Amino acid sequence: MMNSNKYLSTDCDFNELFPFEMQKLAKRHWTPLDVVDMSIDFLAEKNGKILDIGSGIGKFVLAGAYYAPQAHFYGVEQRNNLVDLARQAQRRLDIENATFIKGSFTQLNLLDFDHFYFFNPFFENLDGAEHIDESIAYSPALFEYYNHYLYTELQKMPIGTKIVTYHSILEEIPSEYELAESLEGSDLNFWIKR
Repeated sequence: MMNSNKYLSTDCDFNELFPFEMQKLAKRHWTPLDVVDMSIDFLAEKNGKILDIGSGIGKFVLAGAYYAPQAHFYGVEQRNNLVDLARQAQRRLDIENATFIKGSFTQLNLLDFDHFYFFNPFFENLDGAEHIDESIAYSPALFEYYNHYLYTELQKMPIGTKIVTYHSILEEIPSEYELAESLEGSDLNFWIKR
């Protein structure tokens, strides 16, 4: 991992890009930089398009784009304020190979992307889960809907599609995907469609 940008040297440094309220959520909701580093080694190909589903403040996208300039990173996030914060951080970091999309991943054609990353983006819908904020609706039914929708869409992806999951219950991974590697006590999993 390159460390020439002060904000992308450590997780604490990255957090300084954001208001204190967002910094308090970092440990629970934003991907650690070492996980980003391991993930991009697997996902980032020349001219590849990588989508982070539920990108939050954009940490995975921004760090991935910085460390892997040969690929383009996309983040889709339902919360407008988080997308705005991600775009502000992108301008401060002067990163060009990143795009943030406001909305739900269900509004996208996943075939427009090559590979995927998600840090259990649907978990907030489960009873007792810690929410980032109250700006969107939550329900166990939405958890089931999103998992089923993603599962169905991932089945349509071509052979060679890669996915990295972090802290996922893995219900959204179709059987056509083979586990290539598992790290971080099985919390970080690397998948490829065969």
